[in-house]
Amino acid sequence: MIRLVLFDIDGTLLHTGGAGVKAFRKVFATEFNATHGFEQLQFAGRTDYSLVREFFTYHGIASSPENFQKFFARYVFWLDHILKESESRTCHGVLEFIKELRTLPQPPVLGLLTGNIRLGAEIKLRHFNLWDVFETGAFADDHEERDQIAAIAHERGNRLLNEKLHGEQVLVIGDTPLDVRCARAIGAKVLAVATGGHSLEELQSHKPDWAVADLRKIKAAEACGCSLC
Repeated sequence: MIRLVLFDIDGTLLHTGGAGVKAFRKVFATEFNATHGFEQLQFAGRTDYSLVREFFTYHGIASSPENFQKFFARYVFWLDHILKESESRTCHGVLEFIKELRTLPQPPVLGLLTGNIRLGAEIKLRHFNLWDVFETGAFADDHEERDQIAAIAHERGNRLLNEKLHGEQVLVIGDTPLDVRCARAIGAKVLAVATGGHSLEELQSHKPDWAVADLRKIKAAEACGCSLC
């Protein structure tokens, strides 16, 4: 039975109307005078730190701790401002699925596995009153590589539950092939949802345990192996 469920954020839990991308663009332009080549960045499934490093490298900007700090200090300001003015929403079925998870006879711990920095994730989720739903998680602040973020999220779940969870007791929910990959890196089960930028057929080709159009198409009890619920 699943004991820990780790959710991706963008394209899985919610759509921000592009607020994150707009905030990235704004900071690069206003703080670093860097605009050319922004359209080449591929955001889906990436970590914030890897995206910033890629653009710094493209423009010959030093990937120094000071420049990362400068970028993210302004990024969270603009993210909060832009999000309030954006057309945003939760993805179809998310609220109902979370409710089902929390009302299972043995509800799993709910956590985050995201490429967002922690404060960016909090800003996005608080906008939808979802931040306090999650008891644990791992973020881009923890590691630049998504597979390592998954390992950290897994370990934090272990500590919270005070036991060592086997991979089959962990479920990762995400909307990109990179979510499938990082779940497999920790031996977890995967529920892929086609609510982001990848089609159901493309996600199915990466062989997740489940692939659905959205979370209305699967019951929490089924995904958690709770056949008697």
